[in-house]
Amino acid sequence: MTVIAPSPATHRLVPARLHGPALDIRGVTKVFTSGPGLAGRLRGKRAPSRRIVAVDDVSFSVERGEIFGILGPNGTGKSTLIRLVSTLLHPDTGTISVFGKDVVTDEAEVKRLINRVSVDPSFFKKLSPMENLMYGARMYGVDPAYARRTIVEILERLGIEGRSIWSPMEDMSRGMQQKVAIARAFLSAPILLLLDEPTTGLDPHSRREVQAFVREIRDLHDATIILCTHDMNEAETLCDRIAIVDHGRIVALDTAAALKDLVRSAEQPEPTLEDVFLQLTGRSIEEDIKEEELK
Repeated sequence: MTVIAPSPATHRLVPARLHGPALDIRGVTKVFTSGPGLAGRLRGKRAPSRRIVAVDDVSFSVERGEIFGILGPNGTGKSTLIRLVSTLLHPDTGTISVFGKDVVTDEAEVKRLINRVSVDPSFFKKLSPMENLMYGARMYGVDPAYARRTIVEILERLGIEGRSIWSPMEDMSRGMQQKVAIARAFLSAPILLLLDEPTTGLDPHSRREVQAFVREIRDLHDATIILCTHDMNEAETLCDRIAIVDHGRIVALDTAAALKDLVRSAEQPEPTLEDVFLQLTGRSIEEDIKEEELK
């Protein structure tokens, strides 16, 4: 297995000097307000605004070196929580700190410690993966020679090689583009990596490649991983601990084994994480996903 060395130039803060949990979230709430929208207003609609609590008084800590899962369907606040940690949004109440650095007051320092892979990454579609990633490397301040070598190593590790590295992104499947997004995030050698549905759209083989790479990032590169997913098997396979999220609140947080013990009984001696979710929320995660798709 190829071991990919992180670029020393990317760490402007020395990890050894950082103390405390990798991520500490205390009493965080984020509320959005929705109305009739521009089209509705142009038609004279005066529908009252609707208050949407995306994250509701959430508190938890993640220790350095953990793969921490946030499990729940789309629309339950997972992505909002990731945006709050990545400084794209500010909490309405509560605090978020990354290795002791507050995401609001120490935003610039936090950005140097983290990177994020979204469920729908953006690229210059006419450019190749190499061109997109070299552009990202320049933004991160990564040495060009190191970046070019490392880009090839990461993409090959993720199953992208040969002509695909130099072909336009628009010719690649959504799953392959997601792999390029993971490679882009790793280029800055983050010590906190935020993955928002990283295997969405991937075939089973590609999903396993990405999951193996996530473990490698944690085990060989001293990174902490926050993984948002609605895939029960992925959460159980990868995560040291899992938080189950329902309507913006954490309803349970523990290891997969301990969560399953919550619902274990004589009638259900071998429960699954799906059974846990069903009992804690009153519905299956598939029902939640279908409900969200109909909105």
